Amino acid sequence: MSTTSAINGNHYEQLHQGRTSMYKSKVDVVLGAQWGDEGKGKVVDMLASEVDIVCRCQGGNNAGHTVVANGTEFDFHLLPSGVVNEKCISVIGNGVVIHLPSLFDEVLKNEAKGLQHLENRLIISDRAHLVFDFHQHVDGMQEAEKGGKSLGTTKKGIGPAYSSKATRNGIRVGELLGDFNLFSEKFKSIVNTHLRLFPSIKVDVDAELARYKDYAEKVRPYVKDTICFLHTALRNGKTILVEGANAAMLDIDFGTYPYVTSSNCSIGGVLTGLGLPPQTIGEVIGVVKAYTTRVGDGPFPTEQLNEVGELLQTRGFEVGVTTKRKRRCGWLDIPLLKYTSLVNGYTCICITKLDILDTFEEIKVGINYKRSNGEKLDHFPGTISELGAIEVEYAVLPGWKTSTEHIRNFKELPENAQNYVRFLESHLSVPVRWVGVGKGRESIINVH
Repeated sequence: MSTTSAINGNHYEQLHQGRTSMYKSKVDVVLGAQWGDEGKGKVVDMLASEVDIVCRCQGGNNAGHTVVANGTEFDFHLLPSGVVNEKCISVIGNGVVIHLPSLFDEVLKNEAKGLQHLENRLIISDRAHLVFDFHQHVDGMQEAEKGGKSLGTTKKGIGPAYSSKATRNGIRVGELLGDFNLFSEKFKSIVNTHLRLFPSIKVDVDAELARYKDYAEKVRPYVKDTICFLHTALRNGKTILVEGANAAMLDIDFGTYPYVTSSNCSIGGVLTGLGLPPQTIGEVIGVVKAYTTRVGDGPFPTEQLNEVGELLQTRGFEVGVTTKRKRRCGWLDIPLLKYTSLVNGYTCICITKLDILDTFEEIKVGINYKRSNGEKLDHFPGTISELGAIEVEYAVLPGWKTSTEHIRNFKELPENAQNYVRFLESHLSVPVRWVGVGKGRESIINVH
């Protein structure tokens, strides 16, 4: 070895020696491992009882998380699911886009169901961008223009709001709370831009400004610099949980583009959406439904357009919380999960809705993607045309034909149900830590 390379080698070793952390705690992350609707809200709700802070980092009210607590069903779209825990602070981070009318509507609906003292435990980033009604109108128009090639958007204005952000024409929450004359100028400017592009939309600027003057005072008590807040919390040893919205296969970079959402709903979006460095990340929990579903259009290799898909849909009550659309259903897809695990670095897995498979004689699991010539793929296809052309190789596992709904100990699950869990674990090389067999938080079994 030359002297130069020896010195460089020493430098590199020194990089990793004596590294001390300025943080006394870590940030654990819950991420959807498929196309969404995996049951992330339930997992967050379970873990939130043990943490100090729960955060949303991306997306908007296009998410839909259902949590059952003490027999009451709560639906969340913008609020973090952890808000059910009254000892927990909920944070809406800078990467989230916020439609204020929907936020306050959601607060009112959930307060009516018994959620209390939100004003003391909800914090909204001053850097989060606002979604306006005209963003929603544009979203609907753009989707309608695509006709039969629609993307399946929720029409909540999320994409157009992120577009405004990317073209540096968007408006942040903090600007609403500052000089209202400056806010008014920016609002008129962004409206004029949209009217040039979409002449048919109607915006009553004066009425909207009057409305947002009210919203400014309504939202003011909740708004803080969340970046400083979170870093201070970590230095003080507070435990933080991040609730990813949407899922890895809907990520704008890594998902089945263009049939994706408008944000990074993989691990990278956690860092940019909250202002956190990589070394603050602790556990990355991948939430995997025991089968696969997706809402809207786009390729779906293991989809079952037959009685199997119908049975999964009806038994799993697979209807979108936000869209009310029936979800498309199919078998578990191992190549897809290996891919999202590569991107997200799952440290453990939570399998949900295992009980939906209780009635099946046999259960298929997609284990390989193949080209039409039989060649196995060693990567996940990067285009929808390639993904649409692949064939799936299945393993066939025996079902258990007995109810698992009331089981609360992993070793009491039927042997074939345990084998199904272990099959997934061995193929992913990631430990399965929890298995869900019902709706409520009490139905999540600790595997170890």
